Amino acid sequence: MNIDRWTRRATLLLATLAVLLSGCTTYVTTQVTAFSDWNGNDATRTFAFTRAPDQQNNLELATYERLVANELAAHAFREVDSANARYLVGLSYGIRSDLVTVAEPVYYNPWPGPYWGRPFDPWGPWGPFPTTYVNQTYPVFTHLLGIRITERASGKEVYNVTARNSGGESSLLRAMPYLARSALADFPLGNGVVHTVKIPRGKDGGPVNEMAATGGAPAAMPVPASGVKATE
Repeated sequence: MNIDRWTRRATLLLATLAVLLSGCTTYVTTQVTAFSDWNGNDATRTFAFTRAPDQQNNLELATYERLVANELAAHAFREVDSANARYLVGLSYGIRSDLVTVAEPVYYNPWPGPYWGRPFDPWGPWGPFPTTYVNQTYPVFTHLLGIRITERASGKEVYNVTARNSGGESSLLRAMPYLARSALADFPLGNGVVHTVKIPRGKDGGPVNEMAATGGAPAAMPVPASGVKATE
């Protein structure tokens, strides 16, 4: 057997797999829940953000408001002074950390040396030995964004949507673009609708302009203003 030939083949195979994996698209999956009394009859959707007294100079909140404003603009909303706004938009947000324990397999091979594959090694790289498991603990972070829209004149709540996702991302700031886009992906959703939105993750870690929504509600048509499209 020509060992150098097998080594070259293995190297080429690993290189090919690396190229293929680098082209795979990863998604951020977000669960969206909406409660709605939206009539959809307004031709001009003017809005202003509303804040609690202790949030007036909150830079973090201002950053998230800009993300939400961009998503609202894709649905014909226009930000104006609060005195002239038809709607007031309030945000709530947060992050929670939990620990998840997973049993992972550990393989033992008392026979050192390279693995040549079948038919040379019929048991595979780990031999005919039983698999043992060890518990590994990992942090999981849950990110939350709530958007509440009320009529300024009457104070009536007309739309309340919550977006929630979980994963290894420890920064709420980096998760917020996905939450904002998911929350308003198919605006306006029906009352009591729960569905899932999947957004492709871009090379820079942020969302790209393609999105798929599944479960709970019919998909919205593409929105030309933002380049975002949703499919059932």
